[in-house]
Amino acid sequence: MRVVAKFGGTSLGNGDRVNRAADSVANAVESGHEVAIVASAMGSTTDFLLDAISFDADEKDRAEIVSMGERTSVRMLKAALAARGVDALVVEPGSAAWPVITDARGEVDVEETTRRAKALADRLDGVVPVITGFLAQDHAGNVTTLGRGGSDTTAVMLGNYMDADEVVIVTDVEGVMTGDPAVVEGARNVGQITVDELRNLSFRGAEVIAPSALSYKTENLGVRVSHYQHGDLLAGGTSVEGQFENLIDLREEPLACLTIAGRAIRNQPGILARLSKALTEADINIDAVASGMDSITYYVDQSLAEQAETVLHDEVVEEATLSSVTVDPAVAVIRVTGGELPNRPGVIRQIVDPLADQHITIHDLLTSATSVAIFVRWNDREQALRIVQEEFTE
Repeated sequence: MRVVAKFGGTSLGNGDRVNRAADSVANAVESGHEVAIVASAMGSTTDFLLDAISFDADEKDRAEIVSMGERTSVRMLKAALAARGVDALVVEPGSAAWPVITDARGEVDVEETTRRAKALADRLDGVVPVITGFLAQDHAGNVTTLGRGGSDTTAVMLGNYMDADEVVIVTDVEGVMTGDPAVVEGARNVGQITVDELRNLSFRGAEVIAPSALSYKTENLGVRVSHYQHGDLLAGGTSVEGQFENLIDLREEPLACLTIAGRAIRNQPGILARLSKALTEADINIDAVASGMDSITYYVDQSLAEQAETVLHDEVVEEATLSSVTVDPAVAVIRVTGGELPNRPGVIRQIVDPLADQHITIHDLLTSATSVAIFVRWNDREQALRIVQEEFTE
């Protein structure tokens, strides 16, 4: 089995943790597995180095200074592995085996990085490369970086390009939890989670795997998050399943838009729950919901519009803060889904501007971490779909 193990800063925070990391790698190697290591800077070294740059340093100098955290970590791990009889190799920018290359725009040169990663993979039989995470190198040999969370990106990227069986993200949490254990009681480990679920959590603040890293996960590449105290690279933690799929989908049936108006609805606890519960109890599925200061909008199947209007009207009559409900039929929805969406600056304009140029009115636009839903008039659906497809194909 070929494994890329990424050790985060907390998992290398002191000598005991470095020893624990080295033990887990040595045990995996002794069991006959091929292992490559990606190491973050120890503890909060990167933050310390960044804070220490209180002068006007150019990007080249900043990258060189910040790289010292990772460069120290790989030397610590290499020495700890050597003490255990493991043949380890420090791999950092400037070394002959360095794999991660960026182009003139600072983006990963996929072709060259893949070539170098495969060459490094060919050396895994008997040798453990200890690779600096977060860092990259341009074609001129200058040190560059992959941004915050870049060590996760390094690990999953190399796992992909080195044809690894699994990438193990070793960190200070026991995989993905049902909630923050520091806040909620009874939080437990989630054994499996899809890449789409995790991307939504990561993009909204969950510090488990950097969102940029998940873009490199493929269906056949296993990714697992495990606690450094577990001590076994090959078991435990949370398994991340699947891969991102980029889809542009037009709902086949029309929707109806039901809008409930009221005074300062957003400041009224329980209003949204009450209205949603009423629709649920009437067995009416909610396709989407949007809220404003003085209104809540539900999108439901047009065939259920009359029933939904009756249900919501009953709630309006019972609730003094609500004023009225209205129905707008014949609405179409086009959904654009893809793991790369959050990394595409201007993605909303890429949708809105071409539609506006063709005088197509957007009824509503709802976003999540990995998808955008565009609501237009039913009669405009085919033209709108064609425009969106052309934009994202390009």
